[in-house]
Amino acid sequence: MNNIRNRIEYQFAAFARKIYHHRIKTIFLMLIAIGALLSQLPTIEIDTSTEAFLHKTDPALLTYNDFRDQFGRDEVVIVALKPKQVFDVNFLKTLAQLHTELEENVPYIDDITSLVNARNTRGEEDLLIVEDLLENWPETEDQIQATKQRALSNPMYENMLISKDGTFTTIIIQTQSHSSMGVEDDIMDGFEDFEDTIEAPADTERKYLTDQENTQVILAVEKIVKKYRSGDLPIYLAGSPAVVHFLKQAMMSDMQKFMLLAVLTVSILLYIMFRRITGVILPMVIVILSLLSTISLMAISGVPIKVPTEILPSFILAVGVGSSVHILAIFFHHLRKTKSKEESIVYALGHSGLAVLMTNLTTAAGLMSFSNADVAPVAEIGIFAGAGIILAFIYTIVLLPALIAVIPLSDSKTEVLRKNNRIMDNVLESIGRFSTTHPKKILFISFCIIAIAFAGTLSIEFSHYPLKWLPETSEIRVATEKIDKELNGSMSMEILFKTDRENGLYEPELLNRIESAGDDFEKMSFKEMFIGKSWSVTTILKEINQALNGNNANAYTIPQNKPLVAQEFLLFENSGSDDLEDFVDSQFSMARLTLKVPFVDGILYDPIEEEITAYLNKNFHDVDFQITGLVALLAKTFNNTITSMAESYLIAVAIITLMMIILIGRIRIGLLSMIPNLAPIILMLGVIGWFGFPMDLFTMMVASIAIGLAVDDTIHFMHNFRRYYEQSGDPEKAVFETLHSTGRAMLVTSVVLSVGFFIYMFASMQNIVRFGFLTGFTILMALASDYFIAPALMVLVNKKRA
Repeated sequence: MNNIRNRIEYQFAAFARKIYHHRIKTIFLMLIAIGALLSQLPTIEIDTSTEAFLHKTDPALLTYNDFRDQFGRDEVVIVALKPKQVFDVNFLKTLAQLHTELEENVPYIDDITSLVNARNTRGEEDLLIVEDLLENWPETEDQIQATKQRALSNPMYENMLISKDGTFTTIIIQTQSHSSMGVEDDIMDGFEDFEDTIEAPADTERKYLTDQENTQVILAVEKIVKKYRSGDLPIYLAGSPAVVHFLKQAMMSDMQKFMLLAVLTVSILLYIMFRRITGVILPMVIVILSLLSTISLMAISGVPIKVPTEILPSFILAVGVGSSVHILAIFFHHLRKTKSKEESIVYALGHSGLAVLMTNLTTAAGLMSFSNADVAPVAEIGIFAGAGIILAFIYTIVLLPALIAVIPLSDSKTEVLRKNNRIMDNVLESIGRFSTTHPKKILFISFCIIAIAFAGTLSIEFSHYPLKWLPETSEIRVATEKIDKELNGSMSMEILFKTDRENGLYEPELLNRIESAGDDFEKMSFKEMFIGKSWSVTTILKEINQALNGNNANAYTIPQNKPLVAQEFLLFENSGSDDLEDFVDSQFSMARLTLKVPFVDGILYDPIEEEITAYLNKNFHDVDFQITGLVALLAKTFNNTITSMAESYLIAVAIITLMMIILIGRIRIGLLSMIPNLAPIILMLGVIGWFGFPMDLFTMMVASIAIGLAVDDTIHFMHNFRRYYEQSGDPEKAVFETLHSTGRAMLVTSVVLSVGFFIYMFASMQNIVRFGFLTGFTILMALASDYFIAPALMVLVNKKRA
């Protein structure tokens, strides 16, 4: 095994010499390859939707897509107004103006509903009349009061268009379910109904409303609403499309801003450490090219950037800087001794090339274990972060030496650099002396700390509450919380009932069960989660029955005669209203039951969904049913995330352990080397538990960076310790030599990267604040593990040879 490693190190040194002698050709070929890759960068897309968390073939997503194809988009934009008096002539005129302006100027609208055009079903002698609530505009006080009475007595309006206490009213905007991108405007504009009957070619996949189109909708609504909002007329904008938009804007703003600050901070610290501009430029070139190349690979693969994949820049920054700094630290250190650029490049790659290869392969292999995750973005992080690491390695081993060879370097050493080196040497000397003379004490104290941290992991609570990522004063958070409180929810859960027979919904017994289910669901709750309202085709049927029985409130019931049910539905269809299309299919074989729920922690949806499922299994055993909608996807997404991440991390640890054994060549030492690898991760989890941080999607992602960096430092330490121990046979001497060589690079990268990530703590979004703190903390703990635990273990298990 030692001979194999020596031969590989020799090949790295020989490769470096070839790169040096063919540096211009190497740079030219690399730039052509990188240029071809980056040419695809402009085609990258962004998708922050909830359905983007699931694979395209996921049964839950396919069910949701079928639902959208049949009934349209379940996500709505809610504009809630709180005037001094809802039923006031002047306000109703303002409401009508706002309604019209939104209808005429907001793109991609499928339907818009408010008190202005709310369905008002009434009977007049033998006629069934379905009209708008304000079909006949009220002018007098008596007319206003009559309108108010009709509105407040209509159960469908309550907590939908008007709050129970009558102080809030809403405008509900439903957007198109399918995207208009690629659809050319032509002479058929305005004939949407005709266009909807034309089927797309079999080989053409219709795209659903895109993230970009959703943004256009919210921006248009926000612009119009601002003109009407005043101190006397508070207006709140909410609904999942709005939440998604504002979350995306805030997250992208914070990530972009603090990524730039992190890069700037890392650059400054690299300069302080190396005292050379090249010590800053070269690692940054590798990082930037690696990141852009990774995003280009995503674009080529048709994979959009999603919320979790926004950590890719941070990950590539961490790994890219780490690899290049290890090479540069050895290169500059040797350059000061030999004054020969060529020999220093050859020495640096011969010394650390194999270690860099193993760190990158191990981290990439660990991440690739995520590729089978049930949650699409997690799988994509595994694939593309792994690919990015391999690209960073290629650029570090091929492009970095070529750039060093062509860039003029000063071999003079400033007094400040000498002082920095003396300080670093003294620090490393002290660490080496302490870790080799007190190994048992170090391990005892370390295991005590790890045990305390492990106890903290038992207090970890899972959470997925994107709304709480935003500041408490955020407009969208305030609006959503207000609407959830005043109107009993801003999201919806959908239940599909399929009879699999034409006119199956004419059966009064089935309709009664659907009606009872809605009533029973409204009694369900779990912590902050509750069912605020339910409605279905039975709501329309009861309206029809009441209207046909002299508008008698006591007739607001489901007819118990099948022919009468069929007749009433037919009368409604003949009235000119197409509202039934929102509740049943054309064959009356499938119906939807909509449940209104608040925007709460995603982990709270699942218990309610399980309770609903148990109810449906008991009461609808003869009918096919499916729970779908955005809320159902949220519940499935988070449950899948927990399962996928747990499985992926276990696989990653197994793969990394195997590769550590292969690298070190001894099973016992390989297994022991996992202690400093796992220690920082356990400490990070302990902090999460003891400080009460929620274990959300972003927090889970920290561990992927932690694994990469912990493995990086440990492999470098073990690889060099093995080399020096074989040369001297003295474990203590091997520790000192390891710390004074690769230990310098470890210190530089850890300090630089931890400070770079701590910068994120100044972000406005709490998930990014925690991400920055936990990542920075884990990086420092990984360094401490390899400075103290790893040397202590090596001194105890490796005997001094005579």
